[in-house]
Amino acid sequence: MRLSTTLSVYIGRYFFLSFAALFVMFLLLILLFDTIELLRRTSTKPDVNFSIVLNMALMKLPNMGQKTFPFAVLFGGMLAFWRLTRHHELVVARAAGVSVWQFLFPVLAIAFLLGLVKVMAFNPLASATLSRFEQLEAIHLRGQRSLLALSSTGLWLRQATEKNQAVVHSESVLQQGTDVELRGVVVFQYEGNDRFTGRIDAKYARLEDGFWHMRDAWVHSPDKKSKYEKEYWLETDLTLGSIQDSFAPPETMSFWSLPSFIKGLEAAGFSAVRHRLYWHSLLAAPLLMFAMVLIAATFTLRHARRGGTVFIISGGVLTGFILYFFSDVVFALGLSDSIPVVLAAWAPSGVSTLLGLAMLLHLEDG
Repeated sequence: MRLSTTLSVYIGRYFFLSFAALFVMFLLLILLFDTIELLRRTSTKPDVNFSIVLNMALMKLPNMGQKTFPFAVLFGGMLAFWRLTRHHELVVARAAGVSVWQFLFPVLAIAFLLGLVKVMAFNPLASATLSRFEQLEAIHLRGQRSLLALSSTGLWLRQATEKNQAVVHSESVLQQGTDVELRGVVVFQYEGNDRFTGRIDAKYARLEDGFWHMRDAWVHSPDKKSKYEKEYWLETDLTLGSIQDSFAPPETMSFWSLPSFIKGLEAAGFSAVRHRLYWHSLLAAPLLMFAMVLIAATFTLRHARRGGTVFIISGGVLTGFILYFFSDVVFALGLSDSIPVVLAAWAPSGVSTLLGLAMLLHLEDG
């Protein structure tokens, strides 16, 4: 029997309204808790008023909304199916010869479209606002003028040419406008990939157009006497943009700009594993929404017949959380190169989809 358009629209609208209501509720709760947390963090900073705090919380909100998107789809699907089953509407549809796959189709289609909207429209908004939030956080909470991050051992940069490469280390960095200044600089120079050719120690280095302008530099070469240079120019392909980009988390990058950004990052000699992994996880988002609907249907379409409503819904919620947070574990494995990037990004969505399909086939057609 072919599912009527009227019933498809009715079921799809029921699901979408449930999703929208829960998603808005999640956003309001996140906004409330983030605002409270930011007020706590700024309690010792008298120059930060409530309007700044609220602005920061609003700038962070879209990125947090991205993380709750799968939960809103899961809980929205469970709520919609539970209400339809409770009111015996799905029972009537089944009695009329409509299979579970037919009345699931409009919900699955909407969930897949929501995944596309999340990736193509919501993600660019979230990346732009998160970037703004990090700027405000650096200025108002950490008192930093520069957004360049330093590890506990200082700043490390890699620069390369066709034949040579160098590793630049600095104890501290200062960015003022378009100027970058390094203090306590050590440069390790290599020919090819691993042949050490020299070392440069300098008290100060300033990034100029195509060069590091160093002062009070000692140039060391194997089997040669160290040489002092009042001023020394070291060729570099680094720019302020590439240095900043090397510290930019992928969450601040739009889905549309990530591919070209990854190519530029790799061409400049920086690692792009995290950015590539994040981009593939965005591509897999529609499939993850698809899987969440299947999981929701598995646990809510059967409780009217077999009892144990609270137990079954709790099982569905727990399963959804486990599968979603399982993606974080796989993400970490991909980030450490323990498994391929593509596998790490697509495995959680693929496994969740196959699991949902298998459970539905067993319960409905088995």
